[in-house]
Amino acid sequence: MFGHRRTPSDSTEFKVLTKRDAQVQLAQELEKLLLTVPSIQRERIEVEFRGFQKLFLKYLQGVGSSVDWDKLEKPPDDSVKEYDSLPKPAEEKIKSLLDKLVVVKLNGGLGTSMGCTGPKSVIPVRSDLTFLDLTVQQIEHLNKTYHVDVPLVLMNSFNTDEDTQKILKKYRGFKIKIYTFMQSRYPRVNRESMLPVPTSIGNGDSEAWYPPGHGDFYESFQNSGLLQEFLQQGKEVCFVSNIDNLGATVDLNILNTMITDINGLKPEFVMEVTDKTIADVKGGTLTQYEGKLRLLEIAQVPKENVDEFKSVKKFKIFNTNNLWIRLQSIQNLVEEGGLDMEIIVNDKHLDSGVSVIQLETAAGAAMKDFTNVMGINVPRQRFLPVKKTSDLLAVMSNLYLMKNGTLMMSPRRAFPTVPLVKLGDNHFAKVREFLRRFASIPDMLELDHLTVSGDVTFGKGVSLKGTVIIIANHGDRIDIPPGAVLENKIVSGNLRILDH
Repeated sequence: MFGHRRTPSDSTEFKVLTKRDAQVQLAQELEKLLLTVPSIQRERIEVEFRGFQKLFLKYLQGVGSSVDWDKLEKPPDDSVKEYDSLPKPAEEKIKSLLDKLVVVKLNGGLGTSMGCTGPKSVIPVRSDLTFLDLTVQQIEHLNKTYHVDVPLVLMNSFNTDEDTQKILKKYRGFKIKIYTFMQSRYPRVNRESMLPVPTSIGNGDSEAWYPPGHGDFYESFQNSGLLQEFLQQGKEVCFVSNIDNLGATVDLNILNTMITDINGLKPEFVMEVTDKTIADVKGGTLTQYEGKLRLLEIAQVPKENVDEFKSVKKFKIFNTNNLWIRLQSIQNLVEEGGLDMEIIVNDKHLDSGVSVIQLETAAGAAMKDFTNVMGINVPRQRFLPVKKTSDLLAVMSNLYLMKNGTLMMSPRRAFPTVPLVKLGDNHFAKVREFLRRFASIPDMLELDHLTVSGDVTFGKGVSLKGTVIIIANHGDRIDIPPGAVLENKIVSGNLRILDH
């Protein structure tokens, strides 16, 4: 009325200025950190910090954190192929296929969630063999069988690299070449000040740093020089998977699909998906979005749509994180700056009580940046992750047979589904405690569902069938006697077996 002009609201302007300040201040703090770096490391750390600043800027802008639910479409029918429809390669073609392959295992995780120190890949999972032992056995068997030289590449984090290097010495006599490279090391950011937590590059405070998820694979692989080296050797495809997924073995039918022209084009990126069960409702799924096939993670789903996302009826498949990617396409995208993965924001509390955020990306999220991509709906046996001791119980049991480092469902099991196993965290979460509670691993061939809670121990030769629920209430203890057969049983209360 008195010549007043509308201006952006104070809060909008405040947010814009705050974000700009945060960006400038972060850059200044990173410059200070670089001053603490020995000159021999400076170039590598500058490259890492540039990657971190890109991620931080995207976070400040709120880019890609969620999707417009109404734009989601069902993937086109031909975009997800059934595994059974893939042609098998002719025997005489197998060697030439394997000559073009590189196997990459994501080896950045620690075994702390299962009460172990050091890399998760060195936890014994079967017959005293570790995840890494089984992987080496599988690839060595391939190399010997087909007279090839498939290399194994480990992407380590700063948490796992030193211990892994020591362990690799034991494989020197094997017919396998093992390469390693390090993923980036990014500073955690104080949630209040939006500034980096570390005050120097030195490893004094490992809590101040974090590895930024397996989406960092593409840039770190390129920066390591290994990607260029493999291209010069004539390699064409890499198979990337988590080292704790015991089902992620080299599959010749999928490899053949990657090397074979489809409508005049070779696939650049293939994601293995499998049918979702009640146990997998949080897993990322494939969707068509803005004309592209892409991975949709639960973190991107608006809160009001989370229940719909978890529906097994609507979203029937989920990502196993077994990825087959053309090497030349990775190099092209990294060099062009063409990777645009959504940010995963992880809130953490340090032991000091400080609230921090760490910004991560997932390797599968890069799918939309490649051309000629597809999903392959694979049998469930290709997804056998060991995240908890309940998974460990299944893979140690007679549900599986092992041959040349590969686990296969026992033919004696009447149906191919894996039983649902839930072990109480208070007594079973740590591997050492878990092993102490089993005199021998039970017979689980006919088991559908097992829930164990409380102070429970198992004698030798126990057999579990159907649905078995064993609950020892607080202060009670249940000892399942040697040779017991529990079929469709609920056991609760107190059951002590005394030694005489």
